[in-house]
Amino acid sequence: MSQHKEMSKRQMRRQQIRRKEMRGRLIGTGFVTLGALFIAFLFIWPLVKPLAEVTTIQPNPRPRADANNMGDPNSPIHIIEYADYQCPFCERFYEQTEHLLVEQYIETGQVYFTYRSAGNWVSNNLGQGKSESENAAKAAYCAGDQNMYWEMHDMLYANVIGEDVGSFEDRRLTAIAEATGLDMEQYQECYSSNKYQDQVDQDFKDAVQAGVNGTPTFILTYTNAAGEEVSQLIEGAQPIQVFQQAIEAALAEIGR
Repeated sequence: MSQHKEMSKRQMRRQQIRRKEMRGRLIGTGFVTLGALFIAFLFIWPLVKPLAEVTTIQPNPRPRADANNMGDPNSPIHIIEYADYQCPFCERFYEQTEHLLVEQYIETGQVYFTYRSAGNWVSNNLGQGKSESENAAKAAYCAGDQNMYWEMHDMLYANVIGEDVGSFEDRRLTAIAEATGLDMEQYQECYSSNKYQDQVDQDFKDAVQAGVNGTPTFILTYTNAAGEEVSQLIEGAQPIQVFQQAIEAALAEIGR
């Protein structure tokens, strides 16, 4: 009788051990399944999540637009803007000052203007990888292949919803490009091939070499009456009066 009881106890212990092992296997399988589902979600969600609505605007007119340049290349003064499509101060310059600069100095042949990207400023300095600003810069250069750089430029500023929160992820840039009126097959081929990655990287290197410490920064250059090249930095989203002062002083020194 005691031997039978001892066997029953051993059987019960084996059953308990088997149940624990099975429970452990089930829990482990559950964790693996949840992990796989989570990883799949990370890959799939960016492709299916709803996009923020794209705002369509009427772009500002640009005299003698040529890619990321506007104005007469033979103008006595050249201004390069280093900016970021996610930068609120760059957006302020675009909304409040740029059109006045166009009307007063670019249309009149006194200033040749170039927009260059420094939207990878944070990622290059802090090692954060590629940012949406850098994506936007490449998209704008691709639009330039269709002679619509400035149209895309304006649409990008019109569709900022925050910094690196989805404003310029790939799918939304596609929607913005389509709303701008680009040939989408040509745009997608350009953007997906990273055609302008080297250009965006060079923009950043040139900005650093020019002494740019943030966006927007403007490099005003001209050749004075003595034949010497003069360069001046204008930092921040300055009002038109600051540009007027710098430009008029340069024109006086040139003798124009």
